Amino acid sequence: MRAPAVKLSAFWIGAALVALVGALLTIFDVVAINKFIFFAGYVVLQYVVLATAWNIMGGYMGYVNFGTAGFFAVGAYASVVLYNLIEAPLALMIPFSGVVCGLLGLAMGYLTLRLRGVFFAIATLAMAIVLETLIINWDYVGGATGAYILRSREKAPFGDYVEFLFFVMLLLAIFAVAVARWIEISKAGRGFTAIRDDEIAAECAGVPTLRLKLIATTVSGFLMGVAGAPFALYVGFIEPSSAFNLVYAVNAIAMPMIGGATTWLGPVIGALLLGTVQQVATVTISSELNLLIVGVVLVFFVIVAPEGIVGLIRKWWRPRK
Repeated sequence: MRAPAVKLSAFWIGAALVALVGALLTIFDVVAINKFIFFAGYVVLQYVVLATAWNIMGGYMGYVNFGTAGFFAVGAYASVVLYNLIEAPLALMIPFSGVVCGLLGLAMGYLTLRLRGVFFAIATLAMAIVLETLIINWDYVGGATGAYILRSREKAPFGDYVEFLFFVMLLLAIFAVAVARWIEISKAGRGFTAIRDDEIAAECAGVPTLRLKLIATTVSGFLMGVAGAPFALYVGFIEPSSAFNLVYAVNAIAMPMIGGATTWLGPVIGALLLGTVQQVATVTISSELNLLIVGVVLVFFVIVAPEGIVGLIRKWWRPRK
């Protein structure tokens, strides 16, 4: 009888977070808080989704994916296609982009998951490069010159459209974390862990390794796609160089490693910490320092806390004999 109670409490915690953020948005409107908070907050929450999605494969299963930027960009351009076809609202763009990237993840997994280690990582990077080349030569979505998407200036009951997108990305972040948490405590999550520890031994023990790996690539691709779906509306203009930016791939890998890649909480901590530092640096110093910040922080944690912040906390709280 305890399992339903756990699910119910998780539901109410998520509902309370949504209500809290809604109240904060109202307060921000009343006291006229700087709107940059919503721009920066959107980016940080976007990285929560991307880092969580990457961690499903890279952290839970041990398959390092360098193609995050490819999935993110495909999700963004899938929204552009749907917008050009029927001027679809964001409520349709998000699931459409997620399904497209989920199918892409399934196809990528079927073609590449027989590779392991560095060979799989190189294959995912090559996939992102191929996808970028296709988009550059596709005039329907703007090709190399890019495409504009006109959005409304206001979105009731929010002060402007960026506040609305911030709230949408918050919901997507909660959804992504809930999916990761469910996987972690499920039978599939135990299979992921067995694959990460020793894939050959897992196969010998009867674990359906290929099926689980395909599930992981599909779910991970879906979440990366929904993270990219609002991107064109957020910036108002999309081009291949910005959508396929290497920063997304680097951050998606660094954030779980900094927070702790073996648990759902690690990517959240890493994204909130590193994403906030990057946004502050963008305003106070220069956005060009973002990758330098990632490199310095990542090297520091690899040396001091190779299991990330979560692992470091567990080590400190572990009772000493």
